[in-house]
Amino acid sequence: MEHKGYFKSEIYDTPEKGKFGLCDRLLLDSRIYFTLKYAVIVFRTRREARKGIYDTRAWADSSNYIFRFIEKAGGKFHISGMENIARDQDPVLFIANHMSTLETMILPGIIAPHREVTFVVKESLVRHPLFGDVMRSRDPIVVGRKDPRKDLEAVMKGGMELLSKGISIIIFPQSTRSIQFKPEEFNSLGVKLARKAGVKVVPVALKTDYWGNGKIIKELGPIDSKKHIYFRFGEPFPVSGSGKDENQKIIEYIQSSLNHWMLTENK
Repeated sequence: MEHKGYFKSEIYDTPEKGKFGLCDRLLLDSRIYFTLKYAVIVFRTRREARKGIYDTRAWADSSNYIFRFIEKAGGKFHISGMENIARDQDPVLFIANHMSTLETMILPGIIAPHREVTFVVKESLVRHPLFGDVMRSRDPIVVGRKDPRKDLEAVMKGGMELLSKGISIIIFPQSTRSIQFKPEEFNSLGVKLARKAGVKVVPVALKTDYWGNGKIIKELGPIDSKKHIYFRFGEPFPVSGSGKDENQKIIEYIQSSLNHWMLTENK
């Protein structure tokens, strides 16, 4: 498969830097630099979304812009399995754990160059004064996270409609962002939709605690360049039966990836 997008291969690791110059030392792990650069892209994309000119290409470009300035701020990415993003021509469900704001900002730059995609998001995000315009422009599936039955109806109805148009969906089955992965909080919404729509799922494991939560604005938290950033895309697979086994397979994929990365960092 010919590789598209911003990466030249299916695996990416942030290159090691040589000796740091004065400018690099000032930028490295600098929350001020990070926040200023992030604010610039947030307001620019918000303006473009309000003008109706924020399309998939613009979304992917702005995501890649964030990716690159995270690297300049000391973030070290390790991405694998990108060949699985477009292995199938049909739309798929990307089902991932949810750790921080970072994956919401970075996944479009990895996935969108290969296929049309959107998110399942909380209602608070589409109403957010800074991020709402951009998120609404991506035609996401919106859930309240308060009534599981209503969320199921919204995901099933909206998901079937999007998938029928060839649009893939990213879903975080956890009810909220969490540094600790708790399997008991990983619901089966994603596999239920995949089973009903007859599409495959792509498990996504990620570790993004480099970007913490802010006290005032949750999305503008501290950064920690000592923590590496990991994304791993698994092979697509179909859902059959109740989907219970497939959901467990995704949980085990995420848990084993997190365990491996933890061991790697502790060496």
